[in-house]
Amino acid sequence: MDIKVLASGSSGNCYRIDNDQTAILIECGLPFRKLRSKLDFRLREIEGCLVSHGHKDHSYAVQDLIKQGIDCYMSQSTAKMIGANGHRLHIVRAGERFEIGSWAVMPFATVHDAPEPLGFLLASGSEKLLFATDTAYLDGYRFHGLTHIMVEANYSLAILRERCAAGDQTAIAQKDRLLFSHMSAETLCDWLPKNDLSALQGVWLLHMSDGNADADEMAQGVAEIVHCSVTIA
Repeated sequence: MDIKVLASGSSGNCYRIDNDQTAILIECGLPFRKLRSKLDFRLREIEGCLVSHGHKDHSYAVQDLIKQGIDCYMSQSTAKMIGANGHRLHIVRAGERFEIGSWAVMPFATVHDAPEPLGFLLASGSEKLLFATDTAYLDGYRFHGLTHIMVEANYSLAILRERCAAGDQTAIAQKDRLLFSHMSAETLCDWLPKNDLSALQGVWLLHMSDGNADADEMAQGVAEIVHCSVTIA
């Protein structure tokens, strides 16, 4: 499996996933021209795009992709929020499996301050990828046979608390939203060992905050749990 991070963070999110048979995008939160450039103008290789929710940093280029003939998959509420339309728009629901080329995709509900957000479990042959971002937690989900994990590690709760205690107004303003709509490193590290990680080959930490995270420390903490490569997106 080839995973390329085209963008990750509050300014835009986009990932290219390829299993040597079918290349897809997960998220398209960049202006279309920038997205196309990051793909080296090889847009025709992309067979579909999964969109987790309607915030612009995840969905910016949806309508442009649809106009280019690329199938885009999202929840009904996400499509309504961003005004997506066209015969290349596909409405998907949590718990209902579908296919994009050689990928089998299972959407599942996540927890965010956008209507009907989704995570995705993708399977192809012996490989299985979990994608979950912009979610406060993944409690209740247990996954088996994962080979790759792409998951949000937005902030360190310890760092956020320190900044708030020091009177940092930016951190104070961010705190409530972060706690209820994004995943902390501590929450992630508590959840990871509850899953089957025996086949895991790599973890990508997504959507990391500039001010509320220590990337190296967070990656090290995850690596001690998963015992495989950890990449900061």
